[in-house]
Amino acid sequence: MHQKLVFNIVARILFVICITMLAPLAWAILDNPVSAESRAFGITILIGIAISLFARMNLKITDEDFESISAKDGLAIVGVSWICISAFSALPFVLSGATPSYIDAFFETVSGYTTTGATIMTHIESLPRGILFWRSMTHWLGGMGIIVLSVALLPALGSGAYKLYRAEAPGPTAERLRPKMKETAKSLWTVYFILTAAETALLMTGGMPLFDALCHTFGTMATGGFSTKTASIGAYGAYIQWIVIVFMLLAGANFMLHYQGIRGKLGGYVRDGEFRTYLSLILASIVLFTVVLSLNQQSFSEPTVRQAAFQVVSITTTTGYTTADFNLWPVFLKFALVLLMFVGGCAGSTGGGMKVIRVYVAVKTGFRSILQAIFPNAVIPVKVSSRVVPDRYILGAVSYFVIFMFLFAFGIVFLAISEQSDLVTVMSASIASLSNIGPGLGKVGAIENYAWISGPGKVMLSFLMLAGRLELFSILVLFVPATWKK
Repeated sequence: MHQKLVFNIVARILFVICITMLAPLAWAILDNPVSAESRAFGITILIGIAISLFARMNLKITDEDFESISAKDGLAIVGVSWICISAFSALPFVLSGATPSYIDAFFETVSGYTTTGATIMTHIESLPRGILFWRSMTHWLGGMGIIVLSVALLPALGSGAYKLYRAEAPGPTAERLRPKMKETAKSLWTVYFILTAAETALLMTGGMPLFDALCHTFGTMATGGFSTKTASIGAYGAYIQWIVIVFMLLAGANFMLHYQGIRGKLGGYVRDGEFRTYLSLILASIVLFTVVLSLNQQSFSEPTVRQAAFQVVSITTTTGYTTADFNLWPVFLKFALVLLMFVGGCAGSTGGGMKVIRVYVAVKTGFRSILQAIFPNAVIPVKVSSRVVPDRYILGAVSYFVIFMFLFAFGIVFLAISEQSDLVTVMSASIASLSNIGPGLGKVGAIENYAWISGPGKVMLSFLMLAGRLELFSILVLFVPATWKK
């Protein structure tokens, strides 16, 4: 690994984050120029700029160095960047007194950037607007990707930009929209901006103030889940909830399809096998949940349909917004929600989880294995959208599944020891963090939070959140000694 190159690029990304922090600073100054949060953001920005400039002055690199970025460098840059940026971005929470400790602030920040939405905050409405805005903005930045934003803004990365994008991309492949990676990053952020503006406007037409509309849009489009209300989206009426459902559904789909759709090529949605599977899974789950809830409540009504649709879409897309305490639902529905937590959104979306495409390929591979046991000499290809899936891709999906399940089990064991809590709580906390969902079951359920978890437990959950958001490998390679060798 080229360590000087890695940390020089991390310093440049830190500078980008300092610029974005001007937005919450503006809200803080608007409310009170001399408040604790105004000072917290001002001090943090100055510290960040100083560190960035100092690092770049002492770790000078040339344009040729950018062209020499290797796959190992790309993974390391992404992993180190997300850890360092999360550690830095936690400072406003601590300096303003919004969190009782740095570990709590780090947990909240990692939860924001990874679009998990797990929180240690207990009285959301009492927090100042600057802090609330930054909390939600970390969702929005992390949703499309810190590296993707940096690629769009930093001209010096050159051809090495694709290796960074590939290491951060949410899914097994990293597609290009344009020949140049910088143009692809700009196109993705343009789509992100358009959808963000559209949802914000629609929420405001429903009576939501601009500040709340922006914060909830950030959480929706990033499939994050941070809200400005303790009751989450349950604090709002039917219109707001249906708008959020629609945009959560869009956020969980591949943004490459949205780019094509905005350009008038709507056929891409129909032809894409992953999107068809994603939509079919959600629609079937909504019908199932509606029927079970109606039978359980002995009535069928619009609120029941909306409640079922909201939680199915929220959990499947790993957004984590809530409108009901699903801890009180029948056991069958709670088990179904846990299964949906594993699946997640589509590749190329802002959603977490294993991704629909991997589950789709794994299921088809399983059926192929059964058929090959019956017909040993048969050649049975695995196809997605009428295209044959290469064996290398299948091996990658299987490897991802094995590592994902290992981390899930490791999280359960660690939390069971550190927290000594019940099995339902530790299992759902582990998968809710690894799949970047937020709310789970038991003591981390829809109306609960993560404040009660110990410091070591929060560090472990932060690790799981980062691993899940970065497709496992960009974090795990940091623990391999060979990564740090030149």
